[in-house]
Amino acid sequence: MEQTTDPDSPSTAVQLRSDFFHGEVSAVELATAALTAAAVQVELGAFIHLDAEYALRRAEEVDQVRRAVLDSRSPDSRRAAMAELSARTPLLGLPTAFKDLVQVAGMPTTMGTAAMPAVIPGRDDPLARRVHASGAISLGKTQVPEFGLPCYSENELASPARNPLDPDRTAGGSTGGGAAAVAAGMLPLAPGNDGGGSVRIPAAACGLIGLKPGRARLPDDQQDASVRNLAVSGPLATTAEDAALLFDVMAGHRFSESTSGLAEGPAMRTVRQALRDGLPPLRIGVTTESPFSPDLDIVLAESAVTALEDGLSALERLGHIIQGSSHCTGVDSFWPDEYHQNFQALWTSRLGQLDFSAEERAKLAPLTRYFIDLAAQRPQAQTQEAIAALESFSTDAEAFMGPWDILVTPMLAFAPPRIGWFTSLTPEENYREQCRFTPYSSVINVMGLPAINVPTHTDAEGLSWSVQLIGRRGSEEALLALAATMAQG
Repeated sequence: MEQTTDPDSPSTAVQLRSDFFHGEVSAVELATAALTAAAVQVELGAFIHLDAEYALRRAEEVDQVRRAVLDSRSPDSRRAAMAELSARTPLLGLPTAFKDLVQVAGMPTTMGTAAMPAVIPGRDDPLARRVHASGAISLGKTQVPEFGLPCYSENELASPARNPLDPDRTAGGSTGGGAAAVAAGMLPLAPGNDGGGSVRIPAAACGLIGLKPGRARLPDDQQDASVRNLAVSGPLATTAEDAALLFDVMAGHRFSESTSGLAEGPAMRTVRQALRDGLPPLRIGVTTESPFSPDLDIVLAESAVTALEDGLSALERLGHIIQGSSHCTGVDSFWPDEYHQNFQALWTSRLGQLDFSAEERAKLAPLTRYFIDLAAQRPQAQTQEAIAALESFSTDAEAFMGPWDILVTPMLAFAPPRIGWFTSLTPEENYREQCRFTPYSSVINVMGLPAINVPTHTDAEGLSWSVQLIGRRGSEEALLALAATMAQG
């Protein structure tokens, strides 16, 4: 499989973590390097807000903790202390940032909209609190689209999030700023959230690993089993091992001592074991049919097809078994009927309940106003029928996987569009083109299953192309391990 990483790229999060705990680099140095990279590459629009003073002050505190716990120890006791400290605070000293849909104490939250004033919360959202408790240092807030609705990160508040692989193109969305920051080397990793592809889409656009856990897998996500609960939190990183490190933290996993001297979580151990010993043969299904068909004409770019072929070839070389879709024989469509209309009803349903003043409404993006009008005009019975149909499909998600351990699809149908292309369209066509661009992501949120974006191909222009691996419930660690071995092979 073609490698998509640059050999001169910045150190991985796992390597920086080791360097920090071993005293080879300080938290202040890590934060300074990240802030400098953000300043030098400000044209990428990764951040909507930076707080260098807070980050450096916090980094100084973290360095004091590390010195107090480790530097005065004897060699024998130092290893035990390091294992204990890295278990309690596994991300200690590493810089990160949250997208501007997540409340972070003391930092403005805009939700990517000019329609309402920013708020400065007095405390973190639960996920931010967990990540901060692990020792990570937030630099600021990353760019998002308005309310996280589109799959491109452009709004009226700040510069759009641009793709480090081609700054004329979008970094995707809605975790576009976070993906740009990680891909450009500003951050070693970043937490995101994904309600219809918002981790996997920017990961694919920028050449990253992006994991969408299953519904209710993470303790700080909503635990409602309903299909209305689309959004989950997930990690963005340059490698599967880095993503596993952040996933272990986000999942609240217990870290314990390893042979490296630093504590590891179960996802990290699963990845490292797979890299060392390989994985047993898995049954791999594959489809290029989109649930948006036949309502939308989905056309895959040549590079999207190449990425799929390269991904399947890598899986075969690793000993996995590529299977057909025989369990679907006799049905008219691989996916449920009327998915396009039903998902649009689900996606916009809550917007119809929002109450904006005339002044606020005038400041909303045209696409947001379009979604609000759609929801308000749709008969309630029609919305309920659409959601009920998707609920039924979600309930049978495990059965839908048939004989497969993993289902593989392309990720993006065509290259990330130029900045401003989506917004140049009418709202109706804008939404349709977003669906054509990302034809395989939202259905996995509906199903509530975990999925991961894995880069497999780099085209002649330097753009990254990926496949999506979809697993059964509870298979997040296995997906990370499989992604890691694909990159290795």
